[in-house]
Amino acid sequence: MQQRVSAPAAGSSAPSLPDARPHGTAPVRSRSLPSPQTVFSVLPLLVAAALWLYALPRIGFRDIADYGLLDRFPLAYYASLAVLTCGFLVTLRRAGTAPWWPATYSVAMLVALKAPPAVLYDSVRYAWASKHDAVISRLLVEGTVYPQRELSGGMSAYDQWPGFFSLDAALVRAFGVDSAASFINWAPIALGLLTLPVLLLIYRTFSDDWRLVWTGVWIFQLANWVGQDYLSPQGFSYLLYLTVFAVVVRHFVRPGSAGRLRDRTTLDPAAAAVPPPTTLKQRAICVLIIAPLIATINASHQLTPVMLCATLFALCLTRRYRNIGLLVVTGLIMLAWDLTMGRVLFLETMSTLKDSAGDLLSNSRAGYAGEPTGPGPELVGTANILMVLALAALAGTAVLLRRRLVRSALPLLLAAAAPVPMFAVNDYGGEMLFRVYLFGLPGTAFFAAAALVPAAGAVGRKAVWARRTAAVALPLAVAALLAGFLPSYYGKEGMHYAPPAELALTRRAYDRAPDGALILATTGSFPGAYYRYDHYERWFFTEQEVPENLKMLKDPAGYLARGIPEGRPAFVVLTPTQEKAVIGEGYLPPGSFRTLREDLKRSPLFHVVEESEHGLVLEYRPPSTAS
Repeated sequence: MQQRVSAPAAGSSAPSLPDARPHGTAPVRSRSLPSPQTVFSVLPLLVAAALWLYALPRIGFRDIADYGLLDRFPLAYYASLAVLTCGFLVTLRRAGTAPWWPATYSVAMLVALKAPPAVLYDSVRYAWASKHDAVISRLLVEGTVYPQRELSGGMSAYDQWPGFFSLDAALVRAFGVDSAASFINWAPIALGLLTLPVLLLIYRTFSDDWRLVWTGVWIFQLANWVGQDYLSPQGFSYLLYLTVFAVVVRHFVRPGSAGRLRDRTTLDPAAAAVPPPTTLKQRAICVLIIAPLIATINASHQLTPVMLCATLFALCLTRRYRNIGLLVVTGLIMLAWDLTMGRVLFLETMSTLKDSAGDLLSNSRAGYAGEPTGPGPELVGTANILMVLALAALAGTAVLLRRRLVRSALPLLLAAAAPVPMFAVNDYGGEMLFRVYLFGLPGTAFFAAAALVPAAGAVGRKAVWARRTAAVALPLAVAALLAGFLPSYYGKEGMHYAPPAELALTRRAYDRAPDGALILATTGSFPGAYYRYDHYERWFFTEQEVPENLKMLKDPAGYLARGIPEGRPAFVVLTPTQEKAVIGEGYLPPGSFRTLREDLKRSPLFHVVEESEHGLVLEYRPPSTAS
């Protein structure tokens, strides 16, 4: 029978009971409930994840209409993004003591924004990604590159800057997959995750305020709508560019300068301690360490090394970061590559500079033949402009109001301005406007965040006013940027997704054609356009000035027949994705693609080889054969 132990009377001493726990075991403590801060940090993540997972299978990507995916995303998807935004703003208040929560929300937002195509699509998203898949497949087959070989459609450049494609070929072999297409849609998430810590290092170099740092990262993600984060040499080289920049601003401080004057927003002196400047020997070692990164950038992309040199030159304008030796080494590596592997295209580009240099208006124009047409493309153009203006206004406000931060983070301001002179050099195929924006974005996002996050520790009426203003301005700004990102990134998705059946039709058309045949299509912006690109010549016949296209539409069959060399086998491939691209980008007026299609079908010069809802394939028959 169990013996009960009575409680001691008040004021008496209780006999000590023997401890039944094993020797060395810690006493059992009652579990405390999670703190309210933890609950409000975790709960939005769980709610957003549930909404996102619910929305994912309900995204109507197979029936994309005028507005891309914008009207194909269910309400639950938008709700998940709104919940993530609210959760980030809540955790931002404790970013100084718990920075991992804003980090978690930043990763979650990256996945929520860019993972739907990777999870859902059954084909490669984006025609240029499909083009890069073709380059990787050819490299796997041939095992080498031919930098002096001439290929139509500018494809020779991929043999002259093959570093990125060699890496992807190695990944295909390492993963044991058939082609890069198996992982190509995951590139935006992978590159985003790799960029995040690099960006964090850059921003932490100039501020100890975690609120400012994570707000800058958040704005960078929402403002990075340019679409260069797919599996591309630019996306890969941009990551390396940011890595080199991070090393330079953290480890290339000249002796005798004031050091890295950080934005001291904490009362803890140790947290705001300025690292000592680096000696000449230390900087020389750093040059040796980052030289392979610089060489890899040069082996992978034409424009990024130029942007890197421009940024390093801008940093040389300051006393703290004046490193002529690093600039010279970077320039020599670039010239060495351009004059050897990239010699053909480099000399060709130099020969055209006399026509483009100084033409600021033409070089800063977006690479469209005409005005974007249709609700989706028009909305995309408007959203792009508004986002640029909003970021410029926010960053400009910070430059005017936060003078101390401008002094300490001057390298970021110079890096944001360094790409602008590129407008005076070349239009880069109509893409210079987007590349200047992309390379200026890290600094612009940081100062835009500084306009929304008041300096910590400040006192007085101005500080109170700044905090009250930020309490309203920050949520409104991040919501507006999110609203701008979605149409900018997904508003033209009809041009970026094509069902597997359309790609299969395109490949059958190429496989029917003999080697050396001429393949005609309205544009190269469709999946499979560069399939087996070294076996055929291509003519994308609407990628020219709009007046010439209007002339072509008067007699499409005769126009195309006059452009086909005598005796050359030729095939025409027309697909729904091409229709969306040429109309959306303004190459052809609305409705004219179908007119073109029907005219070619009726013409005795072209014979229908295959026709379905996924496209039309025609074979050219010269007059003698057609009769």
